[in-house]
Amino acid sequence: MLQPPPARPGMREDEVDTPALLIDLDAFEYNLDRMAALLAPTGAKLRAHAKTHKSTVIAHLQIARGAVGQCVQKVAEAEALAWGGVPDILVSNEIVGASKLARLAALARIAKVAVCADDALQVAAIEAAAADAGVRLPVLVEIDVGAGRCGIAAGPDAVDLAKRIAASRHLVFGGLQAYHGSAQHKRTVAERRAAIQGAVEASRRTVEQLRQQGLECPIVGGAGTGTFEIESVSGVYTEMQAGSYVFMDADYARNLDGAGAPIGTFRHALFVLATVMSVPLKHVAVLDAGHKAVAVDSGLPVVWQRPDIRYVGASDEHGKLEVAPETTAPKLGEKLRLVPGHCDPTVDRYDWYVGVRGGRVECLWPVSARGGMH
Repeated sequence: MLQPPPARPGMREDEVDTPALLIDLDAFEYNLDRMAALLAPTGAKLRAHAKTHKSTVIAHLQIARGAVGQCVQKVAEAEALAWGGVPDILVSNEIVGASKLARLAALARIAKVAVCADDALQVAAIEAAAADAGVRLPVLVEIDVGAGRCGIAAGPDAVDLAKRIAASRHLVFGGLQAYHGSAQHKRTVAERRAAIQGAVEASRRTVEQLRQQGLECPIVGGAGTGTFEIESVSGVYTEMQAGSYVFMDADYARNLDGAGAPIGTFRHALFVLATVMSVPLKHVAVLDAGHKAVAVDSGLPVVWQRPDIRYVGASDEHGKLEVAPETTAPKLGEKLRLVPGHCDPTVDRYDWYVGVRGGRVECLWPVSARGGMH
């Protein structure tokens, strides 16, 4: 059920009902512009990952700054974006099931839509859906470049699958999906660089073998917020699929630069605003934001700009805070910003973004692809 918005434009931030999903618009716009500036001299394009923001508004803001389109993980996410006017969408994932593939093929009538495959049976099913809909669907071959999740082996196996796609009257070989997800959160530059070097070489080798078979590779896509600066200058990758950069989260903030300091390339722009609902002890306070308000799979949230207060535990509707002995506990009714440990699943808990600037609510944006799991 769509929830009523927790705020209205012009309202002070401290009047917003909680828990609420806040965007600091100044930091958010900085992140959009920063990514565009970093990629501009590399020749690589941004295909921003909408599984992070699930918002047609944000998708259009990214495209206005040069993104070639969006990528998503689910057909439902693709539908929300296409219905909202996003013209170029890649489902950077395998889709299995006749119903889902029929929905995907139907979207090809209103947007450019592509999908990934790592198995000939998937290709046959996509082909059948495209034929039934009377469309041609681009299909990228996903190769395993070290993540150990989805993906066919790079090299000859990937080439054979690409040839199968290219031979179809209803499909178009779209290129390679070469995303190394686990590399994004390796903490040191050396660790990230070592992991991505393997991905670059596997992709380079596969592209060359495709060319030897007469197949050009229009897209080599992958990269993320943690590693895009490596892939973008590789000369192999053409599209960067970073998503979390628009918001950042507490986990990405733990990545380090070459000097061993937090990278700081992007700013924290996404917060969960929460209210102190109980102060049962001198150095303990409880927020109205627990598991249902903020994802904890990548660690507990961090209380924004309050190193003296730690979020130490969550239950369904409560977040427990510990306050340093030399600090006075926050007051009953006081509102605090939390930086989520993982932005993507936190966003999926909310129907609305509350955009704030200078302590005032400036806009409300729907999380249009919320709950898009199918």
